[in-house]
Amino acid sequence: MTMMKFLIVLVVLIAFTTHLCESFELERKDFESEKSLMQLYKRWSSHHRISRNAHEMHKRFKIFQDNAKHVFRVNHMGKSLKLRLNQFADLSDDEFSMMYGSNITHYNGLHANRVGEFMYERAMNIPSSIDWRQKGAVNAIKNQGHCGSCWAFAAVAAVESIHQIKTNELVSLSEQEVVDCDYKVGGCRGGNYNSAFEFIMQNGGITIEENYPYFAGNGYCRRRGVSIILIELSKFVI
Repeated sequence: MTMMKFLIVLVVLIAFTTHLCESFELERKDFESEKSLMQLYKRWSSHHRISRNAHEMHKRFKIFQDNAKHVFRVNHMGKSLKLRLNQFADLSDDEFSMMYGSNITHYNGLHANRVGEFMYERAMNIPSSIDWRQKGAVNAIKNQGHCGSCWAFAAVAAVESIHQIKTNELVSLSEQEVVDCDYKVGGCRGGNYNSAFEFIMQNGGITIEENYPYFAGNGYCRRRGVSIILIELSKFVI
């Protein structure tokens, strides 16, 4: 594959993938009584192969009820946005953030320096919105697992998409390479997508996921041991 350099002029495709995983359908009859809600909870647990002891189930059931009711209520507001229950539905917001969030306080480069003007700043006749998913520029949803690597997934998703927009070729790139090899940040302990962009720029690009698979953990950097199929990045602007 020919190595290519791209200009990312605006990162609008950052995907915080942690909340978007396999879903579970809801029906109105599920909310008729606490018994039906418990049956829903048990079906959900079986669907996602989640096991809780009796004490834990009592606590989790209350959280699950609140989350399920929120999903059902939002989905009946007549909006285009639709929510669904995923495997995190019996976690509170605080628990989810603690398990899957990112601590970026240790990284100073939170804001990229603007280099020149936005290349489309004076563009005319632009659409009011655009959905790059419909144009084939966004990969299928990925799961970061029990690793605070959302920062790497966000940056890699943007690079994947700009590559497709430029070449009409959608490839899946390696988040694990960024997690393992970007020493400015903390891997699964958290990071920042600016650092990931800088890593890709300064280290000759990023390889495809097939060459450097994701395993949701901190590993040693294996860049020299992978096949050389790289997507390069020359510049980015936030």
